[in-house]
Amino acid sequence: MMLLTPDLHAALRANAAAHHDALQFGTAEPDPVPLVKFFNPVGAATWLATELHADGDTLFGLADLGFGFPELGSFSLSELAGVRLPFGLGIERDVGFASVHSLSTWAAWSRRAGSIIIAETWLRRASSVANDDGIPPSGG
Repeated sequence: MMLLTPDLHAALRANAAAHHDALQFGTAEPDPVPLVKFFNPVGAATWLATELHADGDTLFGLADLGFGFPELGSFSLSELAGVRLPFGLGIERDVGFASVHSLSTWAAWSRRAGSIIIAETWLRRASSVANDDGIPPSGG
């Protein structure tokens, strides 16, 4: 599976350019929505990406390796593509992923939940009840 389509590549690069421009001109840093979700089909690891650096390999977003501590940071597209899992599987892109929530919202909810996967369920439920980006109550 192709992890990044040309359209996703262009959108991720545009977010990176906007972030770079904000830093250069001293304006507020953007808080874009994640554009792509990668996951381990036989494990709990999940990554949400908002930016792709000029090197074409370094992504920025939220990474959750399944240990209960999702973190913002950079990760490598080529390393994700190079992962070999049992049964001939590899890291996959969630082709149905779409979000209206910003990366900071995903980070807050994922940290509270201890998992991007659980936060995704919470965000879906919260969106169906009200349009609220606040942090969920502890205990979920």
